Amino acid sequence: MLVSFLAVSTARADDSADQTAPTTTAPVAMGAEAAEQASSTGERISFVNDVVPVLTKSGCNAGVCHAKAGNGQNGFQLSLLGFEPQEDYEHLVKEGRGRRLFPGVPERSLLLMKATGQMPHGGGRRLAVDSAGYQTLLNWIRQGTPSDLATAPALASLEVQPGSGTVLKGAEQKLTAIAHYADGTKKDVTHLALFESNDKAMAEVTDVGLVKTSDIPGKVAIMVRFQGRITVFNASIPLGAAVKQLPEPANFIDELVFRNLKELGIPNSPVCDDSVFIRRVSLDIAGRLPAPEETRNFLASTAPDKREQLIDTLLKTPDYADYFANKWTALLKNRRDDASDITSNFAFHAWVRDSLLSNKPYDLMVRELLAATGTVIANPPVAWYKRVKEPKQQLEDVAQLFLGVRMQCAQCHHHPFERWSQDDYYSLSAFFSQVGRKPTSTRGEDMIFHKRGVATATNIKTGVALRPAALGDVIPEIAPDEDPRLKLADWMGSKSNPFFARAFVNRYWKHFFQRGLIEPEDDIRDSNPPSNPELLAALESHFISGGFDMKNLVREITRSKAYQLSSVPNEHNLVDRQNYSRFYPRRMQAEVLLDSIDSVTGASTDFANLPQGTRAIALPDNSYNNASPFLRVFGRPQNESVCECERTQSSSLAQSLHLMNAGDVKAKLAVANGRAEQYAKSELPIEDRVRDLYLITFSRQPSESELQTAVSYLSEPVLNADGNPVDPQQSLRENFQDLIWALVNTKEFLFNH
Repeated sequence: MLVSFLAVSTARADDSADQTAPTTTAPVAMGAEAAEQASSTGERISFVNDVVPVLTKSGCNAGVCHAKAGNGQNGFQLSLLGFEPQEDYEHLVKEGRGRRLFPGVPERSLLLMKATGQMPHGGGRRLAVDSAGYQTLLNWIRQGTPSDLATAPALASLEVQPGSGTVLKGAEQKLTAIAHYADGTKKDVTHLALFESNDKAMAEVTDVGLVKTSDIPGKVAIMVRFQGRITVFNASIPLGAAVKQLPEPANFIDELVFRNLKELGIPNSPVCDDSVFIRRVSLDIAGRLPAPEETRNFLASTAPDKREQLIDTLLKTPDYADYFANKWTALLKNRRDDASDITSNFAFHAWVRDSLLSNKPYDLMVRELLAATGTVIANPPVAWYKRVKEPKQQLEDVAQLFLGVRMQCAQCHHHPFERWSQDDYYSLSAFFSQVGRKPTSTRGEDMIFHKRGVATATNIKTGVALRPAALGDVIPEIAPDEDPRLKLADWMGSKSNPFFARAFVNRYWKHFFQRGLIEPEDDIRDSNPPSNPELLAALESHFISGGFDMKNLVREITRSKAYQLSSVPNEHNLVDRQNYSRFYPRRMQAEVLLDSIDSVTGASTDFANLPQGTRAIALPDNSYNNASPFLRVFGRPQNESVCECERTQSSSLAQSLHLMNAGDVKAKLAVANGRAEQYAKSELPIEDRVRDLYLITFSRQPSESELQTAVSYLSEPVLNADGNPVDPQQSLRENFQDLIWALVNTKEFLFNH
């Protein structure tokens, strides 16, 4: 009785505040067979390979529980996901005067009592008493909490069986996780591994590795994680319909997209008509609606290669450079926080735009950015170092933007879903450790230079000074008088680099198809595989062999029949979201939409300190958002992040209300000598004016019913407040304003389809 009383009273005294800890996942209940096997006390329990995995599986060392940054949860600290077992052993066995474990009566240990819900625990019940995990912890305490930190065999690799396969819609697939250790032994760790689907709408997976698919066809990956090792089960979920009318492939993109559709049994939509194509490709390449004369000439042309000719023409226009400069300057954080930023903002934007206009190779453009030295006047790429000042921010932005690797987690701990460690993080930051700054005569601007010396960065946890090292690669020793950033640029632009070209082609694929082959587009890792690996590899190879030619990649993507498919679904491919069996419509970006409304209404938007007629896609920085409610409501980014997710692409009630009622939109409709007034004064037949309006707005002619409805409305008289008809020309002008307002509020206008 005294022993039991001491155990209970000690438990209540320790970690009493833990009742406020958040609940994360449901309790882990193991099968009876596994529990029985684990209950044997004859086999010595390994702290590293048995105990820590149980804590991980139970969620005890998750970031929201006892591995929370700082001091864990209510004084009980564990390393995140068990990456530091030595620290975990100290916290469990020796910390708090040993009160968390009670070898005298193991069942009354605080660790077990709270985990099983026998005592109040803010994290809820994490283990069932009849589970294998509970038996493992219990037996380890019974054995005297032995430590095998120095002797436990290291985990060499993790295998999932099967590694890939076809799983029918609504079917199940059981996975088995096998741990391979450095001493040659292997063990079934399915009950200890963590399983996670990369698309829960397509497939879900249970705690014990049972995959259950839904009715959505495509490719899905199940990540299997155990003790810092990750492997992936790749599943194909076929629709199984007959694919009979595939277009004739225009290039390798079509061959690989159509092969995938045939394997999955997902029938494609037909190729879109010329009206849809000219509008789609003009918006995607030039960021604008096609001019009426462009549309008329294109629709009238009988040239068999007129689509290819249009693509080449658009790529030569300044509009292409404006549109993609808008994209890249946002990602490169060209942000104005102060009036002194104007010089660098304009210079940097001009450098990006000119680089795109001249079709500077992508690797050279990135090299000029990373290794920039001098002043912003003489060498505008140094402006990037004004916004991104600290080496850790520089490495994180470079990794995410140019390599598609998110390194933020690795600053404090091993990346939970990747192989990158703290050493990898600080070794990458060492490339930027010799960046020097010196004030210049231009207010707010520094001169950037390379400081001579040995480039190192110190791991804040171990205190070890690390030399520059690339991700998964070795960099030769860098002399003190060499700029480490040049070595980084050499590695990034190497044809053997596994990240650089892949990240770029995946980003551009998403620009044209709405969804990347890897999604999100800047989260490329082994545990997040592409939906079409062969296609991604082919695009990467094409980009590298073409000398990192950005225009050539755009040309190859847009001339493909895959890009030119109709957005109208058939009876089979409506649910397809990742295989490109049809074009996925997307709302116009804020700047493009504003320019398009100006184009249709015949108005223009004035921006401070910029020439009249400057389009929204040509704005050099984020500061113009403050004076434009339209750009703010429709989600133009503030250029604070390298993530494209900062740009809001979803629709909202505020956007609908703005288009319907906002003063700036109404003013555009009624602008002097605008489209409505010109049509009201025109002597052309009313039908021709309607046809012209539809051509400007939708790049097509109105249907007969649309034409009749529009003409009928335009012919209606407008009454004044007294109920008397107003002047016929004024009436016609106001009716044209209403018609334009109705057209710009349609989904056909607001979306690129």
